[in-house]
Amino acid sequence: MSQSRPKSKNIEDTYPLTPMQEGMLFHSLYAPESGVYITQVTCTLVNLNVLALEQAWQDVIDRHPILRTAFVWENLKKPLQVVGRRVGAPWERQDWRGLSEREQEERFGAYLKADRARGFKLSSAPLMRLALFQLGDDTYKFVWSHHHILLDGWSVHLLINEVASFYAGICQGRNIRLNSSRHYRDYIAWLQRQDRAAAERFWRESFKGFTAPTPLSVDREIGTDLEERYGDERIGLSEPTTAALQNLARSQKLTLNTVMQGVWAILLSRYSGEEDVVFGNVVSGRPADLPGVESMIGLFINTLPVRVDVSPEASLLPWLKKLQEQQVEMRRYEYSPLVQVQGLTDMPRGLPMFESLFTFENYPVDHTVTEQDVNLEARDYRVIERNSFPLAFVVGQDSELMLRIIYDRRRFDDATITRMLGHLQTLVEGVIECHEQPISDLPMVTAAEQRRLLVAGTTMKRM
Repeated sequence: MSQSRPKSKNIEDTYPLTPMQEGMLFHSLYAPESGVYITQVTCTLVNLNVLALEQAWQDVIDRHPILRTAFVWENLKKPLQVVGRRVGAPWERQDWRGLSEREQEERFGAYLKADRARGFKLSSAPLMRLALFQLGDDTYKFVWSHHHILLDGWSVHLLINEVASFYAGICQGRNIRLNSSRHYRDYIAWLQRQDRAAAERFWRESFKGFTAPTPLSVDREIGTDLEERYGDERIGLSEPTTAALQNLARSQKLTLNTVMQGVWAILLSRYSGEEDVVFGNVVSGRPADLPGVESMIGLFINTLPVRVDVSPEASLLPWLKKLQEQQVEMRRYEYSPLVQVQGLTDMPRGLPMFESLFTFENYPVDHTVTEQDVNLEARDYRVIERNSFPLAFVVGQDSELMLRIIYDRRRFDDATITRMLGHLQTLVEGVIECHEQPISDLPMVTAAEQRRLLVAGTTMKRM
């Protein structure tokens, strides 16, 4: 893939890639049309000031170097990220007011699909696009697409909050001065100071004797002739269940993240029949010893393996506390590239360490922006992203805990995933009810499945 270098007079800065960025660059060049690293943020906007929105986005691009960044690699020993001084926001606008509601929906779905397939030329900034589709006199569909190599989910939410602040200021004729945030290059400098030898020792010890990924016994080859390869199913836990789980976690000094990782480990153990299970965990990757890191914009997340011993006779609460201690220790080395971690294990080369991914989403939400009197209504907010794993379990935190599974439909049918979500819900309820008991006492089968099993058993006896 040839590339055109940014003109030197427009270059503000250059620096190396993080290991996570290097991995994404490699995969994007290897399979450019997979769309796996394209993130799309969409919403419906009512009573929109179009010019104010365009200016707000330009202000945010001017403010953050990562949004003006391109990547170069040809004729270089190591790839570099190159920050442009001035980069314009690329907008696409279409007027769909003459179309029926159904035609608008179809057109929007087709745009999202084509936009993902189009991808980005990584050597040319900005690696993002903005689109507005006018549905009615004061109603628009908005899409912000970007390459994941720039941003993680935490950064996406920070940026949306900033755009909203600038938009409000422009509409009200006020000058908005946001606190300055540290630049991504400071994180890269931090990375280069870390003790790689200590990290190596930690990972080597953690995965001693581990030789094969945890099997997903409910998967099967369904075929490749699917119109939509990825499925996305979700269920919300009730507010009382969510509150009870939060209270239990708080009283035991456990994080909800730890509890839900424990639930996922138990489900994998029950499904695979193995006590030694491994899954991938998406970690925030923002180091506590880097001041101002929580407001930095860039790609910090990392995917790392978690190994859990799920002994059925272990008491649930002490087991969860041990899992949390393991997580705290791992945080010291969560910058480690997955490919290097795998190289320290006894796993055969070319075999993935895990096939399922766990993500606990806990993003910053700034409610002061939505309370500002700008008459703008935003609804149907969605973040559409893909990953390369067959199965991803995502927990979203709000007044109701959202359990979501994104899955490869070539490997799992829809009914299997619906059943799996039911099992997860039953396990969560079991954690609340049976937390003083051993893991083996946690129920997993749903009430509906129990009835079916009882009916089937009665029928077999009669025969």
